[in-house]
Amino acid sequence: MILPKASRLTPEQLNEVTAIVTEFGCSIQPIIGAVRSIYAILGDERDELMINRLEGLDYIERIDRIQSPFKLMDRRSDLSTHRIRVGRSILGEELVVIAGQCTIDPKNPNYFYETAAAVKEAGATSLRGGVWKPRTNPYSFQGDAKSLDILMEASRRTGLPVDAEVMDEDQVKLALDAGVHMLQVGARNALNYSLLRTIGKAVSQRPDRSVLLKRSLHMGPIAEFVSAAEYIVAFGNPNVILCPRGTAPTLDGYRNHPDESITPLLKEKTWAPVIVDPSHSVGKASYVPACALAAVAYGADGLCIESHVSPSHGIGDDPKQAVTPEVLAGIIRQARALWALRRGMA
Repeated sequence: MILPKASRLTPEQLNEVTAIVTEFGCSIQPIIGAVRSIYAILGDERDELMINRLEGLDYIERIDRIQSPFKLMDRRSDLSTHRIRVGRSILGEELVVIAGQCTIDPKNPNYFYETAAAVKEAGATSLRGGVWKPRTNPYSFQGDAKSLDILMEASRRTGLPVDAEVMDEDQVKLALDAGVHMLQVGARNALNYSLLRTIGKAVSQRPDRSVLLKRSLHMGPIAEFVSAAEYIVAFGNPNVILCPRGTAPTLDGYRNHPDESITPLLKEKTWAPVIVDPSHSVGKASYVPACALAAVAYGADGLCIESHVSPSHGIGDDPKQAVTPEVLAGIIRQARALWALRRGMA
């Protein structure tokens, strides 16, 4: 990883650096920051001659070599001080809460508008809403692109940034063109490396956009989760957030096996912020408050909670796992108190 002396390389300097690393079978990926840019060497960076030639350039401050499967996501990388802003919130400086419906009902948009206003009142900092939905049963409701207009209208009414799951290249483009602030990669696609690359390319020139990467249902080692994020960041936009959401095998009584406890393990390996989804972890509204507080106790930077003004009228998972805005307000109040207490102990 290359750090220039100035805030960024000039085009001529970048061409010279690129020419050097290309000789050794490597390439350069600029990571453009608001204050300073770094330049990742993609490939085998162990060749001493290549490093010596780079260090000999008078405009290079230093070269950091990280021997890790995920060079950019590693907590020792020069992205370790990177902060992600979602709307007015900066992850790590306050507890971020994403809340809203599992699935937007295009036939009843007012439910979503009412939910959006209510979760904002409850203290949420971002709004979630399912436009397209992956379903095990091919005959179940798969979502509707029309819901994208509803989502963005709710964003305009509340002033909250929005999060929406995408599953293919067309959806990625539609979401970004509409103004979606955070693209969500769901559990079923968390190891879909083709989609991860597509998203990485799509947001590479959009430093104002971020990606919420959920943990796969069948993910094994923590490194596998972090490496999936590397696929996105490698294209130049480091705004990736890791989201544990329960995994397999299921635990009797819960929808999945709650995995908020991996938060400290993630933070040992990577600088990336962690937002936990308790709704999908436990799959039952009455269990969500305890799981949310457990996530904060483990060090989560935020929560992603399903909420609906009238869960019984929701579609998708809302009837069984969405909390009401009143319950959400209580979760947020307690979670922020716990977050502040934990931060004071750090």
